[in-house]
Amino acid sequence: MSGISNVSEEKVRWGILATGGIAAAFTADLVDLPDAEVVAVASRRTESAKAFAERFGIPRAYGSWEELAQDGDIDVVYVATPHSVHRAAAGLCLEAGRHVLCEKPFTLNLREAEELVALARQHGRFLMEAMWMYCNPLVRRLKALVDDGAIGDVRTVQADFGLAGPFPPSHRLRDPELGGGALLDLGVYPVSFAQLLLGEPSDVTARAVLSPEGVDLQTGALLCWDGGALAQVHCSITGGTANGASVTGSKGRIDIPSGFFHPERFVLHRDGRDPEEFTADPVDGPRTTMRHEALEVMRALRAGETESPVVPLDGTLAMMRTLDTIRERIGVRYPGEATESTEPALV
Repeated sequence: MSGISNVSEEKVRWGILATGGIAAAFTADLVDLPDAEVVAVASRRTESAKAFAERFGIPRAYGSWEELAQDGDIDVVYVATPHSVHRAAAGLCLEAGRHVLCEKPFTLNLREAEELVALARQHGRFLMEAMWMYCNPLVRRLKALVDDGAIGDVRTVQADFGLAGPFPPSHRLRDPELGGGALLDLGVYPVSFAQLLLGEPSDVTARAVLSPEGVDLQTGALLCWDGGALAQVHCSITGGTANGASVTGSKGRIDIPSGFFHPERFVLHRDGRDPEEFTADPVDGPRTTMRHEALEVMRALRAGETESPVVPLDGTLAMMRTLDTIRERIGVRYPGEATESTEPALV
């Protein structure tokens, strides 16, 4: 397949770039989809690629990213490397003419994200951040209710994501070279949830507890919008939180008691009415499934779209701007980033 217009009813052919846990979880869901075919996998170690290929019945295993990118039988590549090399891996695939689904956080910073978006648009390739939360049917139902005014005007959003740890200094979550810290790995979810409902904030305040290595162990941020809405977001790799979320409006509230980024249920409280519970449909699969983002990619490719309206690129760039601003506020900078202040201007 040389272009988006060639995608029709045949199986969409996938390549998997990286062989870690997230790649395995996505591939396990992908191989169960009747209109998807995983044709190749790549790792920087041939042994890892071959073991992964054998595990999932993938016909080709490559010991370099370049070989995967140049494989003309691949329609779309799922990039599942550490986010510190998302720019390099996804860029390689886009330049080779592949469409790309890139894991979150999309890149290390806004500059890299802008470069990838520019590459995709230059080459006319599809590009999407693998923000599976946005593709989750129950999250989409929640957003539709909010957009339809079920709770009136949104006033506050609260969301948190914390893991208990402890993680040793050698762990990737604490490694500055790999973009470690709570914010980019976990905080991306509450920030993205807030911006799903409210768009890009006009002002950001943040505080954090930093590790000796210089990454954030725990971060709290207050996001503000010109219309008066506020969002309190929190992430941690030092304490397991409820991982819940709440959205309060002028006429009601929606509560997600746990797992807001892949919820089993949420409760709608409308002023003067009994609470309404919305639950996940069993036919949509388990709450941990990533099939919905894969289905959205394949739908978009068949429709000839170069980006998804569910996970739009401008929204991804806005989220990266917010993450960059939070990092500027808390003083986290990764190796190789510019030493001068690069705080983006908020709109």
